[in-house]
Amino acid sequence: MYDYDFFVMGAGSGGVRAARIAAGHGARVAVAENSALGGTCVNVGCVPKKLLVYAAHFAHDFEDAAGFGWTVGESRFDWAKLIANKNAEILRLNGIYKSLLDGAGVRIIDGTAKLTDAHSVTVGENSYSAEHILVAVGGWPVVPDIPGSDLAISSNEVFFLPSMPRRIIIVGGGYIAVEFAGIFHGLGAEVTQLYRGGMFLRGFDDDVRAHLAGEMTKQGVDLRFNANIASLSGRDGALRATLEGGEVLEADCVMYATGRAPRTVDIGLEEAGVETNDKGAIVVDQYSKTSVNNIYAVGDVTDRINLTPVAIREGHAVADTLFNNSPSKADHRDVPSAVFSQPPIGSVGLTEAEARERYGDVDIYMSSFRAMKHTLTGRDEKTFMKLIVDRKSDRVVGCHMIGAEAGEIIQGIAIAVKCGATKAQFDATVGIHPTTAEEFVTLRERTPEPAPLGHDCVPVS
Repeated sequence: MYDYDFFVMGAGSGGVRAARIAAGHGARVAVAENSALGGTCVNVGCVPKKLLVYAAHFAHDFEDAAGFGWTVGESRFDWAKLIANKNAEILRLNGIYKSLLDGAGVRIIDGTAKLTDAHSVTVGENSYSAEHILVAVGGWPVVPDIPGSDLAISSNEVFFLPSMPRRIIIVGGGYIAVEFAGIFHGLGAEVTQLYRGGMFLRGFDDDVRAHLAGEMTKQGVDLRFNANIASLSGRDGALRATLEGGEVLEADCVMYATGRAPRTVDIGLEEAGVETNDKGAIVVDQYSKTSVNNIYAVGDVTDRINLTPVAIREGHAVADTLFNNSPSKADHRDVPSAVFSQPPIGSVGLTEAEARERYGDVDIYMSSFRAMKHTLTGRDEKTFMKLIVDRKSDRVVGCHMIGAEAGEIIQGIAIAVKCGATKAQFDATVGIHPTTAEEFVTLRERTPEPAPLGHDCVPVS
């Protein structure tokens, strides 16, 4: 009846995984992609960003070497060389994705896929039918519509700048903005980060947000809250950013990292009857099924947890559900994450505010200290760790860290949190000495409960 058993719109991480697994189960599969294979993560996201983070951190490493007896000679940074090497690595990964799809027997179709009904898509002038369709087209950066916004760049273009800006304004308060503030500062640029709210990284634990703001400010990032750009203009080769309060800032580049929107415009969702929410995201159930019985959606286009490993889990689950007689759904509980800021954040489970709302009585364990490495470097950088424990069950329901290798450390801690480990079990675990990570199994003193608000108690913002 159909050209394919499974047609995948988008060859990002979630779409590629779904296509490969479905083909492995014996399905006839095609995937359409209008850009490079691998989606946002491989091309303009996680992978190239992490490479730039590595590059930026060498500035700290050169400075820190002196405390350990090293004399480091003159150092120079070559942006063009970094970008060229990054591009070569991304091309290698694009090739690997193609080999994986070819090896699985998946047909790759170049172009933008658009739904025409529940079982049909068009790619260019060609039409294809499929029993099941997966929408995995991801998201796209959003730039506010202000005068001169066309002079700014987004997180897509930043990876292809021909030269590194010496002065850059980064607008936004999410993890992308924070990460690029650290990247450009580490590479030697003058960085101003603007966020319209009172504290960035909304959704993260409040103590984590405040700690990172302090560390970034100490390093020299001009971090401004309750600040936003009203208009942009160009003058003498420089950009002029007029803030809403009237102040004018000059920079060589203005980058917006103010969120990403699902790419659901003009892909035929209305024609096929697929429901979206007020943010344009595709509405799905626990099995990633849309309002149309045979159409599924995974990844950023659904705006659930917009992380590559989550999209991969969702895509795999869809393939198993449809073609392996094994109804599966991705587990979105206790998903660990990292922000590759400088210093980086690692997090799993609930924030303190979320835990208090869910469990009521919780115990908080926190520690802030100078890591052993910096006892010789003299760097004024503090590592921060926090455990959140449900008092009734003694289960650790949240774990947060800021410091070197936070993502690597939290990945291991996430297993324990996922398995329902208790604080007593953390305490019974022998630490590895001397490491930063051992602090998580040696936290003993509970943080005092916050005082109840009353006539003599003024809340601190």
